Amino acid sequence: MNSPERGAVTMATTKESKAVPTEISALEVPQWLAKWDDIKWNPGAHRRKPPASFYVFSMSAAALRSLCGVYPRTTAERSRGTQDLGTQRRHDPERSKEIAAFIKFGYPWSDLSEAKRKSGEYQDLRMPGWLPTAIVVNILGPKDERRGQTVATSDLVKVSKPGGRPLIHMPASFQSVSWRSQTIPPIEVIDGQHRLWAFEEANLDGEFQLPVVAFHELDISWVAYLFYTINIKPKRINASLAFDLYPLLRTEDWLQKFEGPVIYREARAQELVDLLWSCPQSPWHKRINMLGEPGAKGLMVSQAAWIRSLLATFIKSWESPRSRIGGLFGAPVGSDEQALPWSRAEQAAVLIAAGTQFREAVAQSKANWATVLRKQKPLLPINDAKDMAFFGPNTLINQDQGIRAFLYVVNDLCYMRADKLALSKWGQPDTASTDIEVQVSKAMASLKKTGLGEFLETLSQDMASFDWRASDAPELSQDQRLLKAAYRGSGGYKELRQQLLNHLASGKGDIAKAAAEVKLSLGYK
Repeated sequence: MNSPERGAVTMATTKESKAVPTEISALEVPQWLAKWDDIKWNPGAHRRKPPASFYVFSMSAAALRSLCGVYPRTTAERSRGTQDLGTQRRHDPERSKEIAAFIKFGYPWSDLSEAKRKSGEYQDLRMPGWLPTAIVVNILGPKDERRGQTVATSDLVKVSKPGGRPLIHMPASFQSVSWRSQTIPPIEVIDGQHRLWAFEEANLDGEFQLPVVAFHELDISWVAYLFYTINIKPKRINASLAFDLYPLLRTEDWLQKFEGPVIYREARAQELVDLLWSCPQSPWHKRINMLGEPGAKGLMVSQAAWIRSLLATFIKSWESPRSRIGGLFGAPVGSDEQALPWSRAEQAAVLIAAGTQFREAVAQSKANWATVLRKQKPLLPINDAKDMAFFGPNTLINQDQGIRAFLYVVNDLCYMRADKLALSKWGQPDTASTDIEVQVSKAMASLKKTGLGEFLETLSQDMASFDWRASDAPELSQDQRLLKAAYRGSGGYKELRQQLLNHLASGKGDIAKAAAEVKLSLGYK
């Protein structure tokens, strides 16, 4: 049997749908320079040596969408939808609607209001809606792992070269455009997800194929690299948006030498602090000194101090040679060593949930330190009718050092227990709402039902039994006052972190074990 010509397809048909391809003839595009052989390849860092060629072909938009796993994020599909979070940008439904309208009507008809379209006066403005720019994808191989999963053997898209002419073979079970993969989709989108999503409900008749540039069995780090060079570097996308769009970019060492990652983390830290201040559910709602006003000094921690603490803890990207503890929002996490694909709302939900649990644990505490602080009277209206053990001027919880210690310990213990808590499996972004506070609320509700929610509750109870009084608090002995004076200044961050870990490690249960492991990793005695 002769091989099909380039661009030709062999089709299978079913009663329920239009014909779908069983194999597609492609054009191989070699791109490899001899000097690239000198690059240091590192499979352990998800950067094995890539193939020397990629492939170009055309394919039905609906069929490609199915193979890429691009489908609506509904409640029913939500568990499936989380599978592609590490490899595709967050979906903007409005963007896909705009593209779908353009495909149907062209420009400028697609930009007209509904009233103008129905008026009949602008029929002459309808044009073809061509999409000549290629969708860039990566065809996964049998050993390519994404978030702990590989493509089911029967779902693999394979590449062969009979007679030197490449063929792209569809999965044997791929009989209609309603096909869905058993595990992860066999093709991941690098660029063009919104164009594919536009075909989900476009109800287009006729034949609409898309040009495709397909890499084959690229390691995940090279997928991130391509994403960066296509989507971020030329277009200068908002830095904080880039932090969400591709989680792996947070951990790429080739980016650590440039300004970008610093901007990502600083922008994300500021956004999170703003949510901690603005969300009504937050224990720090309206209780962060956002402008650094001197009148609130000592009564509210400044936004700048919060940002510095988040950069040193949750959004820390690196692990030191002595410690393997990175930031939960910015470093490789767990046994698979990939960044958690949590959105800004999900990250804020974790911080707010941890703070809320801690505030409630302190409120319920009958420990001497808390009882003593509750005898104080509020000094400002901001403290009125609130627990002075948590919000007062003489509690470390309401000071820079205490906030840093709290964030350190929550981050460190959760990072240490990432696999046990199945952190990579949590995260269900709310794409139905554009209201960030609604997204945070839904993420918090989801978090309560997980092992992480239970872990934060137990950790908060154990932290509440620590003596959080500052050195100027009443009823301290001389020895206690000297000990707490060591928490002042920049050296106080480390000292308070170590004392809090010592306290937790002296207890019982998994919190104590995790704290002991963190101490060992940090080299603390």
